[in-house]
Amino acid sequence: MFVDWNHFTPLASLAGGIAIGLAAALYVLGVGRIAGIAGIVGTALQSLRTRPANALLPWLFIAGLALAPWCWRLVAPLPLIRVDVGAAGLIVAGLLVGFGVRLGNGCTSGHGVCGLSRLSLRSLVNVAAFMGAGALTVFVLRHLIGGT
Repeated sequence: MFVDWNHFTPLASLAGGIAIGLAAALYVLGVGRIAGIAGIVGTALQSLRTRPANALLPWLFIAGLALAPWCWRLVAPLPLIRVDVGAAGLIVAGLLVGFGVRLGNGCTSGHGVCGLSRLSLRSLVNVAAFMGAGALTVFVLRHLIGGT
């Protein structure tokens, strides 16, 4: 494993963690729901069918997620993104993540940020499962199949 100490940014990481924690806390205190992205997207998509009175909030949350990089660009350059896999790999990965979200009844933000902070045992099991699956996937792809 290689740590790029020249680009290590503990203060920016701390600020980002505080912002995510604050947003999750405000969402649960203000709305009474967990700020899990999969659940919010699911609620937004469901609102297209059912048209509830509070349908605007999940769409505003999603818009905030989409606009955040554009706001960040006002103060600093965006980090470089490098994807070393083709379109087929991205599609398979997306489908596997979607399956895992349904299987685990939540996503990394719901379980990892909100669930662990509430000391949820179910979230702890889910986080251990998806972190373990991610580590195993990297090991297999880099050391057994790809070698990079």
